[in-house]
Amino acid sequence: MIFTIGIIVSFILYVLIGIVLSKKVKTSEEYYVSGRQGSTLMVTGMLVASFLSTVSFMGEAGFSYEGYPILLLILVIFNATGYIIGVFFFGRYLRRSKSLTVSEYFGNRFQSNKVRMAAAITTILGITAYLVAVTQGGALLLSEISGVSYTIALLIMWLVYASFTILSGAKGVMVNDTIMFFLFSLATYISFPFIINNAGGFPEAIVKAATNPERPDLLSWHGITGPNAYMGEPWEALIWAIILGLVWSAVIAISPWQSSRYLMAKNEHVAIRSGVLATVSIIAIYLFLHLSISSITTVKADINPTEKVFIWAAMNMVPKWLGIIIVSGIMAAALSSCASFLQLIGSSITRDILEQSRNKKYSDQKLLRISRISMIITSIVILLIGLWQPPSIMWIGYFAATLFAASWGPVAFASVFSKKVTKTGALWSIIAGFLGVVLGETLKKFGVVLPVYFNPVIIGVILSLLALYLGSKFGNISTAERNFQQNILTRPLEENEKEEMKITKRYPAILIGSGVAIIILTFVFYYWPLTLAM
Repeated sequence: MIFTIGIIVSFILYVLIGIVLSKKVKTSEEYYVSGRQGSTLMVTGMLVASFLSTVSFMGEAGFSYEGYPILLLILVIFNATGYIIGVFFFGRYLRRSKSLTVSEYFGNRFQSNKVRMAAAITTILGITAYLVAVTQGGALLLSEISGVSYTIALLIMWLVYASFTILSGAKGVMVNDTIMFFLFSLATYISFPFIINNAGGFPEAIVKAATNPERPDLLSWHGITGPNAYMGEPWEALIWAIILGLVWSAVIAISPWQSSRYLMAKNEHVAIRSGVLATVSIIAIYLFLHLSISSITTVKADINPTEKVFIWAAMNMVPKWLGIIIVSGIMAAALSSCASFLQLIGSSITRDILEQSRNKKYSDQKLLRISRISMIITSIVILLIGLWQPPSIMWIGYFAATLFAASWGPVAFASVFSKKVTKTGALWSIIAGFLGVVLGETLKKFGVVLPVYFNPVIIGVILSLLALYLGSKFGNISTAERNFQQNILTRPLEENEKEEMKITKRYPAILIGSGVAIIILTFVFYYWPLTLAM
C-alpha cells in the first residue's frame, strides 16, 4: 500500500506541474520547443529521461538478470558515445536550423515536402511502437505494485502522461523530465549499496554472483553458459552487443526523441555541455544498475517474469523508504519517455503532416488547438494498442529504435556534411532503411534464421546507404538547399561568447575525469571481486 501511495503522490505532482505550466504556454514555439530556453541541467535531464524507460529498468534489467549483465554493459559502452557524436555532428546543426521538429529540418534542408512527410511518417510509426512498449511496462509496474488489473493500470498510466503532455507540451515535458531524471538516478545509486549488502556484502556479493551455479559464467564478458544460454556462442553474443551498441549510438545521435532535445537548448554551448553530461550519466547509471541486478540472482533465482527483478528488489531487499524511491523512479522513467514520445508524435502529425498536406499556415492558437487534439487522438490509439498487444517491453523497444538508425542515420549526417546528396536520395534513403528493418524483422517472424552479423538493422542500413548514393545521382541541388546547408554550418556567436566558451572548454576535462572515475569504480566493484572468484 505504501508503494502505491508513493506512486500516486508523484502522479499528482506531474499533473499539477502540467496544469500550472499550461497557463504559461502562449505560442507554438513554447509548446513545441519550450521557447528554446532549456538550461544545461534541463536538457541533460530530458536526454537521459527520454532515453531511459521501462525498456531500461525492466526489459534490460530482466535480460541482465537472465544472465547477460556484462554483455549489456559492453553494449552501453558503444551506445553512450552517441551523445558526443550526436551533438557534435548533428544536434548542434539541427539547433541552428531553428526548426520546431526534426522532420521540419529535413524538409527545409532538402526543400522537399516529400522528404519532410517521409520523416514524419517514420517518426509516427517508429515512436508509436516504442510508446506502446514503454506504456505497457509502466502498466505492468503499476499493476504489480498496487494490485489493480493490468487494464486499469494501463488506463491510469495513459491518463497521467497524456494529461500533462497535452496541457503543457514541451514546457511540461522539460520540467517533469528534469525531476524524473533526478528521481530514477537517485534510486539507482542509493539502491546499490543496500542490494549488495543484502546479497552478502562487498565483495562477497559479486563473488557469489560470479560463481553462481544456477547461472554459470554470469559475470563473464559473453554471459551465461549452459542449457539456459540463448545468445549463441560467445563470439555471437559479443558481435550482437557491438552491433546493437553501434546501432543505439546512432539512435541516440539522430533519433527524434533524442536529437529534438537540442532544439530546446538555450544556446549551442548548452547543447554541447548536455551531451557530455548525458554520456557520463548513462554509463554510470547502467554500471550501478546492472551490478546490482547480477547480485540479486544469488538471493532469488526464480523471479518471473524477469522484467520484475528491480521491482522485486525494491520490495524485498531495501528499506521501505528507498523502495518507494525505486518504484517511483522506475515509473518516472516510464512516464518521461511516454511524455516525450507523445509530444513528438503530436507535433509531427500537426506540423509536419496536417499543415503540410493542406499547404496552409495555421495561426499559433489554431496550431496549439490542433496539436492538443492530435495528441488526444494519438494517446487513445496507443491505449487501445496497449490493451490488444501482449507486452514485450525490451524487444519492441529495440525494434522501434533500430528503425531510426537505419532510416535516418545516413540521411542525418549527410544532410550536414555532404554537398552531393539530393532530395531524391534523401527520400529513398529514409524509405529503404525503414523497409529494410521491417523486412528483416518479418523474415525472423516467419522463422528465417539470420546470422548475428546480418541483423535486420544491418539490412536497413545497407539499403539506406545504397538508396542515398543511387538516388543522389538524380535531381539537382537547388540554391535554397545550398544556402540552408551553409547557414547551419556557420557557427553562431553568443553575446557573451567568451564566457560561454570558457565554461564549455571545461567539459572535455569533466568527460575525461568522469571516464577515469568510472574505470576505477569498474575495477573496484567488478574486476577485483571477479579475480577473487577466479
